[in-house]
Amino acid sequence: MTHTPAVTAVSRDHPSGSPGDRRPALRDFRWPAAVAVAYTLAQLALFHPGTALGWDETVYVSQVARGSEAAFFSAPRARGVTFLVAPVTVLTSSVDVIRVYLALLSGAGLFLALWVWRSLLPPRVLALAGGLFAGLWITLFYGPQVMPNLWVALGSLFTVGCFLRAAHDRSELGALMGTGVGAAFVALMRPSDAFWLVAPLAVISLAVRAWRRPALLMVLAAGAAVGCVPWIVEAYVSYGGLPERLRRASEIQGDLGWQLAFGDQMRALAGWSLCRPCDVPWKEPVTAVWWFVLPLFVVGGVVAAVRGRQASTVVVPTLAGLSLAVPYLLLIGYAAPRFLLPTYALLALPTAVCLMWIVTAARPRPLVAIVLALLIAGHLAVQYGVLHSKMVGSRADRQAFDRIAAELRRQGVRPPCVISGTEAPRIAFQAGCASRQVGGHDGSVTAAGLAALARDRPVAVVVEGDTAPPAYAQGWRQARLPGLRSRPDLRVHLGPLAR
Repeated sequence: MTHTPAVTAVSRDHPSGSPGDRRPALRDFRWPAAVAVAYTLAQLALFHPGTALGWDETVYVSQVARGSEAAFFSAPRARGVTFLVAPVTVLTSSVDVIRVYLALLSGAGLFLALWVWRSLLPPRVLALAGGLFAGLWITLFYGPQVMPNLWVALGSLFTVGCFLRAAHDRSELGALMGTGVGAAFVALMRPSDAFWLVAPLAVISLAVRAWRRPALLMVLAAGAAVGCVPWIVEAYVSYGGLPERLRRASEIQGDLGWQLAFGDQMRALAGWSLCRPCDVPWKEPVTAVWWFVLPLFVVGGVVAAVRGRQASTVVVPTLAGLSLAVPYLLLIGYAAPRFLLPTYALLALPTAVCLMWIVTAARPRPLVAIVLALLIAGHLAVQYGVLHSKMVGSRADRQAFDRIAAELRRQGVRPPCVISGTEAPRIAFQAGCASRQVGGHDGSVTAAGLAALARDRPVAVVVEGDTAPPAYAQGWRQARLPGLRSRPDLRVHLGPLAR
């Protein structure tokens, strides 16, 4: 078999053609466009209104939110996603407006990331790949969230597509520039992920004789370097230099080293935002079935592409996707499903190629198509089940934090004010206060410094259960706070100016 319909595409030698050729290509791309629109509409329907900002989201948004004091920005974080939401947050800190903005932006981002592949894979393969990726609960959940991982995923998909087009056709200056822009975007979001994306592409460029092109290597390196500049400059301004920031970032992430996290990632698929330490029981293995099937489809897609003489269009994103998974499967001792979003975005391509090949080659074709459609429908139903539980929890959190902020105001904690202790960043953001922690990963003030602040403004120290207050808060007035789902028993110790 020398020809595989699943990977037949518009010729790379003539990606645009005459205007008469472009119209059919644009018309054929309606399927990927429909997937991007459906992804956006699903986010708008699921998230708006009434979801709460997560801990990390609060940190990112507080840096630029109108009327908010910036929460402590720890060493591993990068400001890319903060820059992304700044056009909205400088005008309003409304969570609902932020959600709508990011839902629209992520839908457009998915379309653009698929669009650059239009001369490499057929539109229906791209639509299927986009649908498989967008249908994951992780992709839907983080689409409208102020988190960098989805944007790394879309940036990686865009970058690899541009890289392949530039490698195949040296006259594609737009694709060459897009490769650098994509690498810079990924680096701006998460500098470490940019390394794991750019490294395999650079090796591939050197390994394939026809692709040994200085310009391609230069744009990859230059793009990643430009994207890392803000993080590096900030390292010297605020963290004591780049080596110290890297050391501190590794420490906060549990000291990077050989640590297998496969089991952690599988358990986290049941709906954990962060599984650390991930020693929870694995109660819902059905949520990870697709994770075990994915490698089989990826291998099948690579085989189909090789037999169809279109190997590079599938092998390259597969290698890049596997490379992006390395730090999160082999080097950290905990899990968060969002970490692997870039891997899932790239591996969706060989998976879609495999599924299309099965439908095309297997007989009887209608029966095979029906069976696959039912399996995909079952998979999406499981994904929606997990997402629904996450949404219920997020809405409950929103209401709980509203109640906590209202009680703090009733107790005399009003801006300018400071919150410390349990869930300080999220409570502070909701109450219009600054969050300051004594010690830990987010340590930003000393005990003496916080005690001094209490003589100048209302300060509240939140504790859980029967936890004793810190020494500087001994004797402060106490009050109970409305509880959270995960922390039902909260108390607050109120400084002398909170009255």
